[in-house]
Amino acid sequence: MNLKAYEGMYQGEPAVWLQYGSYEAAILPAVGGNLIAFRDLENGYRFLREPGEQEMDSFKQNPGVHGIPVLFPPNRYEDGKFPWNGTTYQFPVNEEDTGNHLHGFLHTIPWQVEEYGTTKNESYVTVSVRIDQQHEVYALFPHQFTFKLRYTLSQDGLSQHVFIRNEGENSMPCLLAFHTAVSAPFATESSPEDCLAKITIGERWELNERMLPTGKFQTLTGKEEQLKQEGVNPFWAEMDNHYTAAPQNGRNRMELTDRAIGKTLVYDAGTSYKQWMVWNNGAAGGFFCPEPQINLVNAPNVDLPADEIGLFGLQPGEIWEETSRIYVK
Repeated sequence: MNLKAYEGMYQGEPAVWLQYGSYEAAILPAVGGNLIAFRDLENGYRFLREPGEQEMDSFKQNPGVHGIPVLFPPNRYEDGKFPWNGTTYQFPVNEEDTGNHLHGFLHTIPWQVEEYGTTKNESYVTVSVRIDQQHEVYALFPHQFTFKLRYTLSQDGLSQHVFIRNEGENSMPCLLAFHTAVSAPFATESSPEDCLAKITIGERWELNERMLPTGKFQTLTGKEEQLKQEGVNPFWAEMDNHYTAAPQNGRNRMELTDRAIGKTLVYDAGTSYKQWMVWNNGAAGGFFCPEPQINLVNAPNVDLPADEIGLFGLQPGEIWEETSRIYVK
């Protein structure tokens, strides 16, 4: 049994590598705690979009579309404004086309390696970031908290456990997504045309010209109905769409089936994620991003019931956690 956890390099960047049987994974602590690779070496599968050697500099400058980036708080906020508990935080406007703030602060900063190792049944690594008054993030998001990510490899694939604890004295908004970049296809011998994607979406949110929700829903197209039922090619049209999550059979998930090899990659995100963003890079092929998200885009600025749009906070000392898994069936 090939069972290891060790420090190494990933294309010149310090990494922690995990191995279990034919599976291997790599995480980049210094680049936002990004789980940059998940592979099946025996079958030649690469489940996540990885940067090429020549792309590492651009990846580090914009680490949002490879691996599993952490978005906290996720997606877009109108004019960078984030009202919370009677005050308004001002985030930088970093998406000039829309005049919005995009994707938060944790996917671009260094994380710390807490531990890595193996047990009889798995290899694992835990990385964390602790925000306090001395941290650069605190000036924009004035809350003290710890965010931990634990990844494990086992015969059941890749597991991700998220742990967030409010260590401050005030209620802290808990808004989160993962911009998971899934290779489509994940097998080298297959083509994008071989792929069928299924996602447990519910209703589609209407977005305005600034890519912000209007609070209304749009009727799903026939292809979107296929997306939530039997599956559809993930590149059937350009997608930068926002949906409610509608778990099926108790699970909130994306399934990517490669018809050429008869295998399905399952991304079981967990039912705490009440929304999905689905982005496919202009339907260019090769990868797409099924993004599990706690909250509606721009939720603090939307006049809808907080429970309906996933807008909630953690009181001092409270913990939020969820587990997701990626595996093949």
